[in-house]
Amino acid sequence: MLQRPHLWIVLAALLAAGAGALAGHWLKPQRGGAAYAEVGRLRADFARPDVDGSLRHISEWNGKLVVLNFWASWCAPCRNEMPLLSKVAQREAPHGLAVVGIAVDETAATRDFLADHPVSYPILIDPPASKRDLSSTYGNARRVLPYTVLIGRDGRILAQHFGEFSATALDEWIKPHL
Repeated sequence: MLQRPHLWIVLAALLAAGAGALAGHWLKPQRGGAAYAEVGRLRADFARPDVDGSLRHISEWNGKLVVLNFWASWCAPCRNEMPLLSKVAQREAPHGLAVVGIAVDETAATRDFLADHPVSYPILIDPPASKRDLSSTYGNARRVLPYTVLIGRDGRILAQHFGEFSATALDEWIKPHL
């Protein structure tokens, strides 16, 4: 029979193992379904409305290097990174770079935020209740924001990034592909 101190050690070990298993499941990208975007695969085709309600297709940016940034108005790191993305969009447009923001948010909240914090790149709306969650389709198995995908001029996924970019990190991420 186990003594009381040993029982606590066994219980703590079981709890730690369970927590580790849950963390591993959460951090491991889910590969179920053909729509999962992996580096090297062709980007998924989609159309979403912009903040004015006009339907925009990802194919509008065919032939460009695309920084596809998923964000929300309530996400502080997303808001922090938007001026950087706006600056990069303007600076690198002559080199064939396009930044496209995907607001994982309601249209009214997105419109209100952009009225006070305009950006130089198009913003499309993918409301949280949409039937086909683009963030997941593009590989955001962790469901974190901001989440950014780099799409090559040939339409293939070049890279994926979880979290907020610094200016240096973003430049290092895109420069080899310009």
